[in-house]
Amino acid sequence: MKVCVVGQGGREHALADVLGRSCEVVVTPGNPGIAGSTPAPASEIDADLYVIGPEAPLVDGLADELRASGGLVFGPSADGARLEGSKAWMKEVLAAAGVPTAAHGSFSGLTEALGFLHTMSDLFVIKTDGLAAGKGVLVTEDRDEAAAAVRSYLSGEAFGDAGRRVVIEEGLTGPELSVLAVCDGCRAVPLAPARDFKRLGDGDAGPNTGGMGAYSPVPGAGADVVDEVMDRAVLPTLAELARRGIHYRGVLYAGLMLTPEGLKVLEYNVRFGDPEAQVVLPRLRSDLADLLAGAAAGALTDSPVYGDDAAVTVVCASEGYPASSRTGDVIAGMQEANALEGVTVYCAGVAAADAGRLGAAPTHQRGGELLTAGGRVLNVTGQGPDLATARERAYAGVTHIAWPGRYVRFDIAAEAVESSTRRESP
Repeated sequence: MKVCVVGQGGREHALADVLGRSCEVVVTPGNPGIAGSTPAPASEIDADLYVIGPEAPLVDGLADELRASGGLVFGPSADGARLEGSKAWMKEVLAAAGVPTAAHGSFSGLTEALGFLHTMSDLFVIKTDGLAAGKGVLVTEDRDEAAAAVRSYLSGEAFGDAGRRVVIEEGLTGPELSVLAVCDGCRAVPLAPARDFKRLGDGDAGPNTGGMGAYSPVPGAGADVVDEVMDRAVLPTLAELARRGIHYRGVLYAGLMLTPEGLKVLEYNVRFGDPEAQVVLPRLRSDLADLLAGAAAGALTDSPVYGDDAAVTVVCASEGYPASSRTGDVIAGMQEANALEGVTVYCAGVAAADAGRLGAAPTHQRGGELLTAGGRVLNVTGQGPDLATARERAYAGVTHIAWPGRYVRFDIAAEAVESSTRRESP
């Protein structure tokens, strides 16, 4: 089978890596760190299966375009992608489906938005309605900071048109959980749960980012929790979409909080999470291509099979992220990191020093240099028999990688390892 993966980040590198176990893979546009990258658009690539990675082309209707040309596509149509393209619409769908979520309101007028904000207390969540690359969320206990965010969003100053409508939510408390479900329009099967780290700094300090790391499996989130997520969130959502004439074929990513009152959906994404994909996909023991092709054809038959191993990924970011990104620095140590047992380095925001040489072999494997070219530059994933080993391997890989201003969090999966150790102690 020939698979075309659409996208250019760490998520797409992980998809290409795992799909490459059984298939020929082409990635468009990819990046110089991903084998098989090509500048040719997906519409010009003859493939048996198209897997669309990022949210923006899904919202723009790429899946519809490829299906109209006869392609087998894993990724929702533009109407289904509105779940991520419009947070206000997503909340409307959740309400109609009876899916538990935070109390909220959606506003395009400043007076109404500030009025609603002043009815809330304790913890405030301000979100852009539209796409903002994972950065359009503010969580704060400071009402004045929340009000300032509402003003900057609605004015277009912060996120342009994506922020001219805002969703204001009550803040929830509890551990977060990510469950990615593969859907064929009617049926859905869950992948292994993961937990990601959205805040920039250790101890969840600093601004929200696109994600600074993740791990899987998640202690305490066993089959019973995943079953509850499917029964109370994913399947009712698919049923509500179907009632609206939307047959959703792709990943439905449920971002959840396990509150004292029970699970609640924080958001839906319409694609594989990034960096969750970098810990969930490598752990698969069954064939990913078969699973995605079955869903794309509306004929899911098998559930994914996982082993007992664990994975931890640590994001290496550039100086200034997420507000800005220093670029053009030479990345050292990737080959050494990749040579370590259980370590894989996935490339995200990178460019080739010898620009324009996309091809069969990644630049760093040809002896060429990679440069930083974005906020989240690399994802260093460690795998092992348990979370402690996977975490140790991930950070061992990180120690080999260097460039001026490189930034990482040092607490990814630390609490999970500690809690696992406590449970295993006599």
